[in-house]
Amino acid sequence: MKLTLALAQTNCVLGNVQKNLEKHLSIIHEASSRGADLLVFPELSLTGYVLQDLTPAVACRPRPDDPVFQPLLAASQKLDLVVGFVEEDVRNRFFIASAYLSRGEVLHVHRKVYLPTYGLFDEGRFFAWGDSLQAFDTPFGRVGMLICEDFWHASPPYLLWLDGADVFLFMSASPGRGLSDRPELGSARWVNHILRAYASLYTSFVAHANRVGFEDGLNFWGSSAVFDPNGDLIGEGPDFAEALTLVELDLNQLHRTRARLPLLRDERTALVQRELNRILSDQSNASGR
Repeated sequence: MKLTLALAQTNCVLGNVQKNLEKHLSIIHEASSRGADLLVFPELSLTGYVLQDLTPAVACRPRPDDPVFQPLLAASQKLDLVVGFVEEDVRNRFFIASAYLSRGEVLHVHRKVYLPTYGLFDEGRFFAWGDSLQAFDTPFGRVGMLICEDFWHASPPYLLWLDGADVFLFMSASPGRGLSDRPELGSARWVNHILRAYASLYTSFVAHANRVGFEDGLNFWGSSAVFDPNGDLIGEGPDFAEALTLVELDLNQLHRTRARLPLLRDERTALVQRELNRILSDQSNASGR
């Protein structure tokens, strides 16, 4: 009931998938040699973030015959992996995606649901949005994955929790912004508040892998973190530096916390469904007037 989780806080070369793949394979080797069971890379770790017109050139498909995923699937025989990439579907749409690889197979692909297109962000111009949220089974229990803006909205983690996720894996390419009266950036403080809140509310493990480095004027801040079901910080990477951070998760903590605080037991999902139906009906009626 122990899981050694590794967070790869990486920089990457914008648009150079081969170079980034080589770094992934090197980090996978290091994480495996240090005893990691699961290694999580940040959002778009294979491609870089500010892709814009480069998007079609770096896209791939998570399957065994893909030249990018072939060595990654082979490496997943040693430890489970989460990698960030641009996915192209059969209709030639492009998605910000993360794939969970285990024992030579793709267990799950999450396509980013919320695409920020405001302020510093321009994702909606270049990517299609994902349209599903689903937890999935792994050798270490049931997992839910979200990408950056997804976990700034309350509903995706809630839906994954109801679908059985006990371990949440969040991946970001989060640029530093905002001032704080504390040593950390405002954006880092906001994210860690959210991570702690989800861990506490859902009595679950929450892990966040965030990238580092500079890209097109953006400075990605790192500070990857893991919170346990009590909302306590149990592991953290450094600010602004590449690092491989290993954290041991005691999965028995789920039992201990939920026995003391049965929030999951007492959740009234039928009430939520009924009230959502009412709200959507009210909104539909109002728009038709």
